[in-house]
Amino acid sequence: MKKKTVALLSGGVSPEREVSLSSGDQVEAALDKNRYTVRRFDPAYDLGRLVAEAGAIDVALIILHGAYGEDGTVQGLLDLLDIPYQGSGVLGSAVAMNKVLSKERYRQAGIPVPAHRVARCGQTVATDRWLDQLGLPVVVKPASCGSSIGMRIVRRAADLAPALEAAFAHDHTVLVEAYVRGREITGAVIGNEALEALPLIEIIPSAGHDFFDYRAKYVAGETNEICPAPLEADVTAEAQRLALAAHRALCCDGYSRTDMILAEDGFFVLETNTIPGMTRTSLFPQAAAAAGMPFDRLLDRLIELGIERHRLRKRHGGERQGK
Repeated sequence: MKKKTVALLSGGVSPEREVSLSSGDQVEAALDKNRYTVRRFDPAYDLGRLVAEAGAIDVALIILHGAYGEDGTVQGLLDLLDIPYQGSGVLGSAVAMNKVLSKERYRQAGIPVPAHRVARCGQTVATDRWLDQLGLPVVVKPASCGSSIGMRIVRRAADLAPALEAAFAHDHTVLVEAYVRGREITGAVIGNEALEALPLIEIIPSAGHDFFDYRAKYVAGETNEICPAPLEADVTAEAQRLALAAHRALCCDGYSRTDMILAEDGFFVLETNTIPGMTRTSLFPQAAAAAGMPFDRLLDRLIELGIERHRLRKRHGGERQGK
């Protein structure tokens, strides 16, 4: 079998650059060298080389997080270069990256979300009225950042303005969301036309973390991740249904991971990740492993799905606008 040349994209220019580089290293180490020739590209420096070498590339693995990697920009470049890649296209990537647009799509699909308000840079914010409507605490986060960057939980009215200022340092649009107390669950999905919901994971940050913040995500031992999540069968089925519904609502492809809170009155969906963390111990690979798909086989599957999606897209003349 002829080896495929894989363009492995990691690094980039977002605040999640170092996480992306680390993930890229682990992905490269796991790829079967009998099946793949791997070429590394860092979009911070190597876009010209990527364009120049496009004709020799069979498929790309995008291991980027945040702006200019997870938001549809790199996906658009790869589309122009006619290079298949894993995961969602421009549309799904852009919509999922924007937490405000995502919530609108969730609501249209009947997916429960926390109450929220949207603040935009330069506009007057009626913080007192918002807090009357949402209550305390509230969660403040940039609309288009990942890894909990710029996110704070506000427990006192006096802390809302500083939290907004900190979030505006990362994005011109900020989400102020009612805090939902409960168990944090994440649901992974894989597939193109035929979708499979993978085993759920419960996320329990250690003492000292208000939420699943950047340190809890990436420092070993800071979070207890239980897979499969210890839930009743009907609760598991509902969480997996919501993960599938969120994937479809945002026009995702290939794979995704949707975060949600299980509160006393049911689930509330928070956000969907179109390029989940891809180290061996990241949440999506954990879920895949629990379904009998080890890390190297997961990478094979994502490459297969990317090539299949590219073939279907060319056959039908563009991205699908929903499923």
